[in-house]
Amino acid sequence: MGTASNMSEHLLIVGGGYVGMYTALRLRRKMRRQLKTGELQITLVSPHSYMTYQPFLPEAAAGNLEPRHVVVPLRRVLPGVKILNGRVTEIDHAGGQATVQVVERTDAEPKEIQKISYDLLVFCPGSISRTLPIPGLAENGIGFKTVAEAIFLRNHVLRQLDIASSTADPGTRKQALTFVFVGGGYAGVEALGELEDMARDACRYYPDLNAEDMRWVLVEASDHILPEVGEEMGKWTVEALRGRGIEVRLHTMLKSAERCHIVLSDGEEFGAGTLVWTAGVKPNPLVKKTDLPLDHKDRVKATAELTVEGLDNAFTAGDIAAVPDLTKPGEFCAPNAQHAVRQAKVLGDNVVAALQGRELKVYKHSYAGSVASLGLHKGVAQIYGVKLRGFLAWLMHRTYHLSRMPTLNRKARVTADWTLALFFKREVVSLGTLERPREEFELATKKY
Repeated sequence: MGTASNMSEHLLIVGGGYVGMYTALRLRRKMRRQLKTGELQITLVSPHSYMTYQPFLPEAAAGNLEPRHVVVPLRRVLPGVKILNGRVTEIDHAGGQATVQVVERTDAEPKEIQKISYDLLVFCPGSISRTLPIPGLAENGIGFKTVAEAIFLRNHVLRQLDIASSTADPGTRKQALTFVFVGGGYAGVEALGELEDMARDACRYYPDLNAEDMRWVLVEASDHILPEVGEEMGKWTVEALRGRGIEVRLHTMLKSAERCHIVLSDGEEFGAGTLVWTAGVKPNPLVKKTDLPLDHKDRVKATAELTVEGLDNAFTAGDIAAVPDLTKPGEFCAPNAQHAVRQAKVLGDNVVAALQGRELKVYKHSYAGSVASLGLHKGVAQIYGVKLRGFLAWLMHRTYHLSRMPTLNRKARVTADWTLALFFKREVVSLGTLERPREEFELATKKY
């Protein structure tokens, strides 16, 4: 993409994740005058009115953080930017037009469809969970990419303890206390570590339950977990989890999950009240409804400057973009939060540069390392070649992600949550009825 000689009139941002929000933030700060005079208009389209900082989802699920504090309200931080809550269903970049289905009540018909014309596009709708055609997975599994899923899992895990403590049936009790996580990457390991830690802590309030009665299983198809922290620290993590009584099944796949009955590729079968699927991500299906160039993995082809390959006035970054990794010629940046955070800053600056007719910068990251939480005061990290484990790694995890959390407001609220947690025990109340808000009313109106 060449630099623009004239300022674009309308910038469309598809996606309200870190890349989309941060791009809009940079434009607001650096082009405030143009926004006020109407020379530049920005529209951000997202199904949700907030951005979720996903690395903090495990802590939100475990009750260490208030769920509202791990999301950033778009309308609050982006005044002057038009926020359109809807889903882009098609993009005709050659014609400079996007089709948007506005988010409405699920039973509202007909759906409201809007056509939006634009001059410059920032395409960053993010990824979705990569699933497989496994019997029972769609009916019984749950992902771990959204704050709604994190809240649901917290309530669900505590509800399983309630069931186990109340039932007189040994089979029901055993199934309720069995938790299966599929996928040994960041999401799976951190979610498992935090939720197991929370459930173990909650057991003290159930006199008839013992933490050793619970069964936690991590299923991973490859021969290692957490490849981002290195082979040695990955092996240490396996041993640390097993030391807590967590079963780590390597070289193992989920074959079936029908009626909450788990069947593994090693032949073992057992009932489980909880199945969490974190076995990777794939690009948002929207990529196939555009005229943007895609690679063999359905990622948008990107340049090192985070523009769409071969197109003018189009930028992309994040999980759906095949961004060249300049530190590893021939390879592409992995679809993780660390890259998304860093790409967002470069992309925001490059959009401003394009609008002002200046030269664009390339995205080239220097690998600092990786950090992962394994529960309260437990973690693993590799920073600039230095390997940390236990409390220091956990502290490094919190420090790093707090520094990357957008806005001072959210940084302060997260810090306050952590500070209060030093003096008060975390709540262990299941609010599962939040998912069925009309249940009591329906019972009240039921005719007997």
